Formats: sequence, structure tokens, C-alpha cells
Amino acid sequence: MNHIPFYLSGMNNIFFQINKDIPWQDLGNGVERQLFGYDDKIMMVKVRFQEGAVGAVHQHPHVQVSYVESGQFELIGDEVRMLSKGDGYFVPPNILHGCVCKEAGVLVDTFTPLREDFIV
Repeated sequence: MNHIPFYLSGMNNIFFQINKDIPWQDLGNGVERQLFGYDDKIMMVKVRFQEGAVGAVHQHPHVQVSYVESGQFELIGDEVRMLSKGDGYFVPPNILHGCVCKEAGVLVDTFTPLREDFIV
């Protein structure tokens, strides 16, 4: 993998990512994404949802760990669970998962390795 780490791409400093300086990418249908620190092994992403927005059920080869920064989400996977601020979840590779935002909020997702498909 010959990918340029974010800190060499001009996106941000190697140590600090300042929220107000990082643009949001509009993904449509009430969902936006903000890329934080990453290299070829790990990536942190914030995903902002409007109430009613859907994170379509999908799967990927990456390990994902997510934290509910704010809002309330119905997480869909092997079972359906409601998660609120302070909760989190772990998704092993290639497991179907998705969400429905019940109260506007933000998920903080961490992936390993990085999600190359997220880099514009």
C-alpha cells in the first residue's frame, strides 16, 4: 500500500487535529463525515447524522470500533441495540452492520487498516 499519511498530505499536523479546521464531507441524506488522524494502519472518522438518517447496512474487511459522541442510534448487526452518548460498539471484519439515527448526533469511528475509500 503506497498511501500518503494524512500528516504528509497537508491535511493536518501529525499530532493534532483541530475540529474547526477539518472540513465535513456531505455524504447526502443527512450524513456527513469528517476525517481525523490516519496512516495506513489506522483511521479515526467522525460521522454526523441528522435525526432519521440511515447508515445503510454494509460490511467491510476493516475492524471498526465506534463511540457515540452524541445523539441516539439504533445499531443493526447480529442483534439490534439502542446506543446513546457514551456507548460504543465493536465490529469484526466482514460483519453486516448499520444504524438508524433516532436523535441527531455524532459517531466517532476508528478503523484498522485505514478506509482508503474514504480518502478523497
